[in-house]
Amino acid sequence: MSEPTPARSQLSGKVALVAGATRGAGRAIAIELARAGAYVYATGRSSRQTGPSEIERPETIDETGEMMAAAGGAGVALRVDHLESDQVADLVARIEAEQGKLDILVNDIFGGDRYGEFDRKLWEHDLAGGLRMLRMGIDTHLITASKAIPLMLAGIGSGAGSYGVVIEMTDGTSEYNKNYRQGVGFYYDLVKASVERITIGLTAELAGTAVTAVAVTPGWLRSEAMLEHYGVTEATWRDAIAKEPHFCISESPYFVGRGVAALAGDAGLSRHAGRVLTSHDLATEYGVTDTDGSRPDCWSYVVEVQDTGQEPTEAGYR
Repeated sequence: MSEPTPARSQLSGKVALVAGATRGAGRAIAIELARAGAYVYATGRSSRQTGPSEIERPETIDETGEMMAAAGGAGVALRVDHLESDQVADLVARIEAEQGKLDILVNDIFGGDRYGEFDRKLWEHDLAGGLRMLRMGIDTHLITASKAIPLMLAGIGSGAGSYGVVIEMTDGTSEYNKNYRQGVGFYYDLVKASVERITIGLTAELAGTAVTAVAVTPGWLRSEAMLEHYGVTEATWRDAIAKEPHFCISESPYFVGRGVAALAGDAGLSRHAGRVLTSHDLATEYGVTDTDGSRPDCWSYVVEVQDTGQEPTEAGYR
């Protein structure tokens, strides 16, 4: 993995909570925030002590903590179920006792895609699984924001560099999610549309404060599960293009991780309030790149190439 760009070194003294950091984008965001100087609380449900969560993946939150340390960062990895309000309240109380403030909240909790039945309509979809998906992708974000934002507001000082940010992780741009997304299932579509609505609502309610709410979407993420699905590794991911040509536009989790770290270090980020920013938007704004030095523009590619039936090509999109 290439070294991060020097521009992302503004987070010294900042305290971050990355909720849902066991794998994928959340893990990379926790690592990059720690690398950039923030003290990071990384949370997830899968741990070496308690075993895997219902997602039944092998990654653990303990590994995320070790990767943060290996990147030269400081922080702690904790097992927290963000559907349990008491556990989240205890987490925030610990952050307050240890740090006295919270500057950055990243809500990346989900994992509900395991319940997705993408080829079924609402009345055909397993109801219990669909409702569980809503709880995992919406309730977790609301519970965490409700418990964490008071500490963010209380801890903001009067200095010019004192600000907070709530980053809601979603899937899809505002324009793309404006219409019903065919092929992902009713519940998944509702979750991702709701995350943007959470961001809009928080923006309205945080007006007049120094805390900004913004949503961020990665593109086609080369998560651990996605790499496993195609039988490749991060080092050999291009081998999957033979099976799925549109995979040429995929990106590593560190692309959005680097972008989020840069966003969190921007004292003028309030200009982005209420928006949905892509990993490519962040790369363009802050000059960061993916680990291979590229800047994949997945969502433009999806609209202009994939959804229009054009021949797969990364030319002009990476």
